[in-house]
Amino acid sequence: MDIEPSLVGSAERFKLDHELELHEFEDKFVIKSLQSPNQGFWISRRDGNINFLDDEICSGSPSRTSTIYGVVGTIRLVVGTYVVVITSCKEVGSFLGYPVYRVMSMRVLACNDALKFSTGQEKKDEAYFMTLLNIVESTPGLYYSYETDITLNLQRRNKLVEGWMSKPLWKQADPRYIWNRHLSEELIECKLDRFIVPIIQGNILPSPSMLRMHSIQNPITSHLNVVLSFQVAELKLKDSLAMVTLVSRRCNRRLGTRMWRRGANLEGDAANFIETEQLLETERFRSSFLQVRGSIPLLWEQIVDLSYKPHLSVIKHEQTPLVVERHFSDLSQRYGEIIAIDLTEKHGEEGQLSAAYAAEMKNVPNVRYVPFDFHGHCKDSNFDNLEILYDQISEDAEKQRYFLIDREGNVLEEQKGVIRSNCVDSLDRTNVTQCYLAQKALNLQLQRIGVLSPSECISMFDEEYGKYRALWAEQGDEISLEYTGTHALKGDIVRYGKQTIFGMIKDGMSALSRYYLNNFHDGIRQASSFVFHNLPLNLDRVLTSFIHLMQDALDLISGHYTVNRNSLSPIGQNGFDPFSHNLNAVSGNTLCLTSTNTSIEYDTFLPVTSALIIGGLTATTLTVQQVGRNVHQYVSTAICAGITAGVMAILKANGRQFCSRPRLCGLL
Repeated sequence: MDIEPSLVGSAERFKLDHELELHEFEDKFVIKSLQSPNQGFWISRRDGNINFLDDEICSGSPSRTSTIYGVVGTIRLVVGTYVVVITSCKEVGSFLGYPVYRVMSMRVLACNDALKFSTGQEKKDEAYFMTLLNIVESTPGLYYSYETDITLNLQRRNKLVEGWMSKPLWKQADPRYIWNRHLSEELIECKLDRFIVPIIQGNILPSPSMLRMHSIQNPITSHLNVVLSFQVAELKLKDSLAMVTLVSRRCNRRLGTRMWRRGANLEGDAANFIETEQLLETERFRSSFLQVRGSIPLLWEQIVDLSYKPHLSVIKHEQTPLVVERHFSDLSQRYGEIIAIDLTEKHGEEGQLSAAYAAEMKNVPNVRYVPFDFHGHCKDSNFDNLEILYDQISEDAEKQRYFLIDREGNVLEEQKGVIRSNCVDSLDRTNVTQCYLAQKALNLQLQRIGVLSPSECISMFDEEYGKYRALWAEQGDEISLEYTGTHALKGDIVRYGKQTIFGMIKDGMSALSRYYLNNFHDGIRQASSFVFHNLPLNLDRVLTSFIHLMQDALDLISGHYTVNRNSLSPIGQNGFDPFSHNLNAVSGNTLCLTSTNTSIEYDTFLPVTSALIIGGLTATTLTVQQVGRNVHQYVSTAICAGITAGVMAILKANGRQFCSRPRLCGLL
């Protein structure tokens, strides 16, 4: 099944070195190729400047030497420069025939000798940013290849000009899906192409019968990270073997966590925007089917305030029509015809958001907007009612087709458009719907290449159908973990086609986890997002140690926040006004933090108020049991209940002030 599209002609493919050597000296770090020892660079530990190798630099004995497998990139903070390297990786499968590796561990190298001469405030700021960088060392779900770019879908790869694959991997990659593009800027400026490789984020669950697992200790190549979910399974359908791979690539233009990255920015970039490619590979053919998802591309917010379902507000702004137009114009240019499926409810605040979306879509040409109230149609677990949605779009969807290529590289079909799905989070309802649509496409693909007859479908093969649905369930979990910190809801519907008792219990636990993370962790978690946009390798350790810093880290590593030695210190900036009150602060596509002096230190007061509420409820319960013995018990009960109610009222009235919020960047 190693069918390589004819992309390159006779040009030689660009490859990266599999192993690098890290030499640690007192005044510098030296990184060089094991295969070509004269190729490499060194970084000063005093000022972080990057220089090419020469014989004089390599002289002397390093204090430590180790093997690494990739350079993720560099970042300059208040005083020092920091280098992120891969220290271990594992081969987990292949993408279009090329080996794919998962990052198992990373290390941050500090080039901050000048810190000893800094002021006290600069040291505090540097320590905060270093805490964000520590998240990077625990980031999970990072994948890369030394031999091919994994950011481009099969159809785009096939259209590349001759010689394209002889370019450095970072030049081949789609920059919108490069996860650590910002971290690699200095390496790019220094023309260190041999040490720059696109990396994707997500998960790979290969079929054990197909993919061998191979561990490597210690890694290299400078990596451009792309957010990716990658699932693989082998299906045996009658006398044919087929491999189905799901690749989900998250766009890096509006990275963030669930409640702090909603809607679109002024450039039309939607939050949680993901391209999902379903690859089908047989002995004679390769086929690809694309779908996309993303937050409703309006200006809207849902600021956490301790309530289970925070108030959802659509922001009235003169640029809203342009935002929607820019978003769909970009989609049309990249994919062709667009079918926009809106799965939100049509009543309440969600209905108001849907109505605002529908009103704007009337003015967008060449896009078919399809409203479908998922909860309304599929209530009482009637998920077969998704057939109603498919009946509405089947004619247009089947005209869009899919991409199909044979062993010789002949193009037999091209996908001429894409279906864009969304709900409020573009997670749970969207996962179920995309799985359903992908299954319809898979049936058409298998029938087209002769694996199935026109009257057959994959659901007739129980065991293989279960594997297929499990791929989509795992993919939904990975995407949800990146955006919310929990597994996807309704995962049992995707996996089994129905809701189960275990699934309902799991959904309940995930919903409670989302509430906690949204209110008390995701705000500062957002800042980490703009620094490096990754999930921890050890999720439990991260949730307990680093998750409250994730959004700030994402903002920092992805370059949405730029560290400036002369700018206001981020320490103590817990104020984060909703942009409905902050539109005057818009500059480009960024909103500034304001009102930093009026915010409450939630990490100090919340535990106290929580203890008061729990204590008050306990005392009220105990005193109620004593009521009837004497009048004093009535008074005690009333006092305890009154204090508890008062504290709860204060919390409700000031809910936003007690919630975690980003320190570095605003909502847009």
